[in-house]
Amino acid sequence: MSDPVSGLLSALDLTDTGARTSEDIFTGISQPQPGGRIFGGQVLAQSLIAAMRTISAERFVHSMHGYFLRPGDATQPITFSVDRIHDGRSFSTRRTQAYQGGLPILSMIASFQDVDEGLDHQVEMPAGLPEPESLPSAAEVLSGIDHPVAADWANGRAFDMRHVPSPIYFSVEGDRVPHQAVWVRAKSRLPDDENLHRAALAYASDYSILEPIMRGHGVPWAMPGLKAASLDHAMWFHRFGRVDDWMLYVQESPTAGGGRGLSLGRIFSRDGVLLASVAQEGMVRVPSPAPGNN
Repeated sequence: MSDPVSGLLSALDLTDTGARTSEDIFTGISQPQPGGRIFGGQVLAQSLIAAMRTISAERFVHSMHGYFLRPGDATQPITFSVDRIHDGRSFSTRRTQAYQGGLPILSMIASFQDVDEGLDHQVEMPAGLPEPESLPSAAEVLSGIDHPVAADWANGRAFDMRHVPSPIYFSVEGDRVPHQAVWVRAKSRLPDDENLHRAALAYASDYSILEPIMRGHGVPWAMPGLKAASLDHAMWFHRFGRVDDWMLYVQESPTAGGGRGLSLGRIFSRDGVLLASVAQEGMVRVPSPAPGNN
């Protein structure tokens, strides 16, 4: 298996195919996936990179909102078209559409701002949680499991993830509560490129954000018949942080119903700086009980 961080960097290294009359066009590769469907965080991050390529160097992304429209094919490349919607004195707005086979698979709009001074406050990072070094990695939890998804989650991902209180791969331990935390960082050092780190943060933000919905109902990833998929994804970038340092991703689900659930997340640096906030609605469907099995 190739180095997963190198695979991440290759996926985010888009090819500029030139500007057309009303849009800029880029292409990118897809990372292999056991089920053949593109990982949502990948296409989010690539769409953000495409938009960044059209922005002046002094402006940085502060928010993005994307809709997942169709499942992508991980065996095929992706085309990204960027519409330069607005460039003002302090802010710029871009819309990125990701296509495969001539059909959109994701539509995203992002806003960029010059670095500016202003009022500054943040919520506190939760205290008293275990340090990441005291928790098992996904590779340790999933070692020895003879299944392609388990092998990919253990060794194929570019990020090390360590759950608090415990992962929900095979079972949900402890109380059925719709909240959790995950320590996360890239498995090796990334280049000193702030835009790359922001895009990689968007990538990682899609990994576990639906899990509070599942944890609250005792639903592990291994449940037969489970169907889960991201529907939309919003993210606000508050402060810069390196994704190759440990970050704490605090997650909660305030509601679920109608086969959908909403999850909210806050990402802190290890020393307590609030880096980003996340909101995602996802489809989470579990098999109905057989008649008479009440």
